[in-house]
Amino acid sequence: MHTYKPAMNLQASSSKETDMSERSWTLLPGSRPGRWSVGLIGVMPILFILGLSFSSSIYESVPAGSNLLADIAARPLLTISMLAGMAAGAAGLMTGLIAIFKRRERAILVYLSTVIGGLVTFFLVSLFIFPE
Repeated sequence: MHTYKPAMNLQASSSKETDMSERSWTLLPGSRPGRWSVGLIGVMPILFILGLSFSSSIYESVPAGSNLLADIAARPLLTISMLAGMAAGAAGLMTGLIAIFKRRERAILVYLSTVIGGLVTFFLVSLFIFPE
């Protein structure tokens, strides 16, 4: 006697279930965290350039404060723009890692922005560990 066995569907039912090794590399990110990572790293140098322009124009004769709070009180636009640039770099690292590991992003710009964000974060951590 012959028993019936249904055929198994070996193909994936959706594109999300495909093997990650089959996905190709792209330049632009496809996931929301990947786009945020690239955008945050793109905003970071703009904020740094804005802060540098404040230091050479508005706050040229204003001395730096002895600590961060004194510097914010003395030169608020300069300090806040530089801090926002550093925060954008650290946030670019975090959103890039989420895009790469959780969303399986394979965009070159996401990897590049994650590396840049990692360098900024490494610089910030080293400033806290080894102050001047």
